[in-house]
Amino acid sequence: MAQNTNCLVIGYGNTLRSDDGAGQQIAETVAEWRLERVEAIAVHQLTPELAEPLSAVQLAIFVDVYVANESQTEVQVTELTASTVLDAAIGVGHTADPRSLLTLAQQVYGRSPQSWWILVPAVNFEFGEQLSSVTQQGVGVAIERIKGLIQSL
Repeated sequence: MAQNTNCLVIGYGNTLRSDDGAGQQIAETVAEWRLERVEAIAVHQLTPELAEPLSAVQLAIFVDVYVANESQTEVQVTELTASTVLDAAIGVGHTADPRSLLTLAQQVYGRSPQSWWILVPAVNFEFGEQLSSVTQQGVGVAIERIKGLIQSL
């Protein structure tokens, strides 16, 4: 990660399970912008190694999907904070809450950034690489929200 990076976007999910790959796709889109002081990484799952780069930035944006239903198809944006205690039961991985990484960064490196969790609605988790129309629409909304968060730096 570049030393002058102020923002880290982490998109995660399984690109071979249709809509589940939207987080990675969004991170790749942000990386293509080649914005100064913004880095975006696409990963299969959250791992403890991400705590170190998180501790070095002002803003972190996590991007994943959630299982949508007919009554809930909105992009969800939630501000995150590190916990005061690292709960080993929280764990890390694709199903983990990014707060565990923020807490790890705080405990090991002494700081964690202002953070946001953007969740895109997903309805198709079959094998494949195509996004459903619900998720495609959510990707567009999520990208606009990320642009706004980056501009707020």
